[in-house]
Amino acid sequence: MRLWSLHPQYLDSAGLNASWREGLLAKNVLLGNTKGYANHPQLIRFKNSPDPNLYIDAFLTEIYKEAVRRNFSYNKEKIRVIENIPSIPVTKGQLEYEYEHLRRKLQKRSPEFLVKLPVLTELKPHPLFETIEGEVEDWEIIT
Repeated sequence: MRLWSLHPQYLDSAGLNASWREGLLAKNVLLGNTKGYANHPQLIRFKNSPDPNLYIDAFLTEIYKEAVRRNFSYNKEKIRVIENIPSIPVTKGQLEYEYEHLRRKLQKRSPEFLVKLPVLTELKPHPLFETIEGEVEDWEIIT
């Protein structure tokens, strides 16, 4: 499961689709509808939020909005559209780690998308997150 801290605009089609599916899986985990993945590290920041179910829907809302921007057809009925809630902090180190992780994935599966990816001096987080100083998050599994 990868719930990207990066803005969804950086994801290729496969990455955006996977983020949608994995976000929906995370939603079911947080709702207690499945026993698998219950202790997955990517869920920690949602579990630590004031309302995990609200925050995962806010995460999915932004994935949905990016899909609409690209003319993809995602089922909006699977989420509550949530906007304008307090952000969750994410460290600059986490964003940098994820960006390099994404670049490695794109080299293999979508080199044409990688070429279009801008060289970034300041990474844009997923709109649910607010960048703070710091290293890679403690919950991240470094590969």
